[in-house]
Amino acid sequence: MKTPAVFFDRDGTINIDPGYLGDPELVKLFPNVPQSISKLRNIFGFKIVVVSNQSGVSRGLISADDVEKVNLKINELLKPEDALIDAFYFCPYHPQFSPIEKCSCRKPSPEMILTAADDLNIDLSKSYMVGDKASDIISGFNAGVKTVLISTSKNDEQIIILQKEDKRPNFVAENFSSACNFICNDFSGGKT
Repeated sequence: MKTPAVFFDRDGTINIDPGYLGDPELVKLFPNVPQSISKLRNIFGFKIVVVSNQSGVSRGLISADDVEKVNLKINELLKPEDALIDAFYFCPYHPQFSPIEKCSCRKPSPEMILTAADDLNIDLSKSYMVGDKASDIISGFNAGVKTVLISTSKNDEQIIILQKEDKRPNFVAENFSSACNFICNDFSGGKT
């Protein structure tokens, strides 16, 4: 039986983004991330999947191994709240630094979401994509899932991009908790 999932962007959504994060010791989760992921997984039965562009790899600033170490650190920080990310997918390529044919995984492409759906038996019609950039929301649209934009003072231009593309997210959240509360309410038909 297929299960619903919440797809999350990583840097700037789950954890503070210092820019090309490669050192696991620098990982800092946003407030209430472990509790919110625990609720989504353990109460609502969502698979939790991270889909992130990691062009720092093709830029030579971090390695794929660095990305994996950061991912492991995130799950380590989630564990005390009985929270877990089921799978991490990342695209290490960028069209300025990689052959264009390798960049098909890069958001706003839905490729990482669609791959995860196949790998993990996910029901996309009951799934969500959460991120802080227009590319996250457009990727969700392209995959046919509901979308939530975490709005920050730094991403006003992201909203303008989405308006120009006529891709309005299902919800604009002020923070991670608000995004997850929307998903819980929407998924349960307001019965949370």
